[in-house]
Amino acid sequence: MTRRLFGTDGVRGTANSYPMTAEMALKLGAAAGRYFRRDGQNRHRVVIGKDTRLSGYMLENALTAGLTSTGMNVLLLGPVPTPAVGLLTHSMRADLGIMISASHNPFEDNGIKFFGPDGFKLSDAAEAEIEELVAGDLEPVQPQNIGRARRIDDGHGRYVEYAKTTFPQRGRLNGLKVVIDCANGAAYRAAPETLWELGAEVIPVGVSPNGTNINDGCGSTDVRAASEAVVAHGADVGICLDGDADRVMILDETGAVADGDQIMALFAARWAEEDRLNASTLVATVMSNLGLERYLGGRGLALHRTRVGDRYVVEAMRAGGFNLGGEQSGHIVMTDYATTGDGLIAGLQFLGEMVRQDRPASALAASFERVPQMLKNVRYAAGTDPLAAATVRSAISAAEGALNGQGRLLIRKSGTEPLIRVMVECEDEGLLAATVDGVVAAVEAAA
Repeated sequence: MTRRLFGTDGVRGTANSYPMTAEMALKLGAAAGRYFRRDGQNRHRVVIGKDTRLSGYMLENALTAGLTSTGMNVLLLGPVPTPAVGLLTHSMRADLGIMISASHNPFEDNGIKFFGPDGFKLSDAAEAEIEELVAGDLEPVQPQNIGRARRIDDGHGRYVEYAKTTFPQRGRLNGLKVVIDCANGAAYRAAPETLWELGAEVIPVGVSPNGTNINDGCGSTDVRAASEAVVAHGADVGICLDGDADRVMILDETGAVADGDQIMALFAARWAEEDRLNASTLVATVMSNLGLERYLGGRGLALHRTRVGDRYVVEAMRAGGFNLGGEQSGHIVMTDYATTGDGLIAGLQFLGEMVRQDRPASALAASFERVPQMLKNVRYAAGTDPLAAATVRSAISAAEGALNGQGRLLIRKSGTEPLIRVMVECEDEGLLAATVDGVVAAVEAAA
């Protein structure tokens, strides 16, 4: 079966347009309920979290209707980070976890992510089976077997308490001034509370969600507001989360940005020193900078690359028994602590290194020298495949010939948007720009 609903991170789209409609959410809820409720008993449960998008109310209610119609009991967490859903699915002995979020996308978009009873995102095979159920007839249960729904008021508090346990034992953040940008998203309460309870002086940014301002001029995809706050308040560090708080960018005391690659380099080196980096291997995607690979190699550590998407990073980590991985975009996955990327816990680990080493953020946030990298996106019309065009294939071949081993060319389709991503790494910046522009021009002409 050709998958139509699920992309690299659940189901995603513009709210009130296919597939992000109330009708489809109801069908997805019923299909997921039928998939997980196989024994006919009325004792199964699902936890549902969401970020702060206006459409979250609509999708939450529709999913609840679909799930309860199949006999699932629904526990509603309200606004919580995505990693909190993974955590609470497991700790509350639920059969299924659902996060309603489009992550770093603007408020007009939304998405539905599924977690299994172990707290990890569902496999491609499980999602494909749910999609088959959506396309079929979903028989509801008898009236006496309809599920119940209830609100769990302390979901974010449970997550706060857990997040604090990942900070070094008896450690405190006294004396540190921390800017925390929550992107007007799911962590707008949990992240500032966690930092404050650990002793930091907290300067909050992006903590006034109104349903339409998530990721708007704030968060990990737009760090300008947080960077200005770091400088204006003389803060020691800035932590920028995205809308569902599974990504992070770190700002040093000058407001400069450390992306996921730099954060992973710091953690990998430290964990290797402590002999707790499993198999001396970091897992990252094909998008991670060549400089990271060289940095790890110089320390006798391996970089295992995967397809783009944190789900594929996690799958590779579980298959290989690795415990540290992530993406350049800021997903930092530490399976010692969480089942998915966790921006807050990654931020706490960075703060822990600042305290342990008694060094400024700038001394920790640039572990390696990046190889110049350029990424351009080309939007294409639905139903077309620019990469199949002969002119595009010819441009790609010419680019590879021009690089001739001096760099790296990566071209891929986004798994969440109709975009072709063209990325080149090369130390010759003139060749870098010319190579990207040549391929982009050919893709644009064919799009």
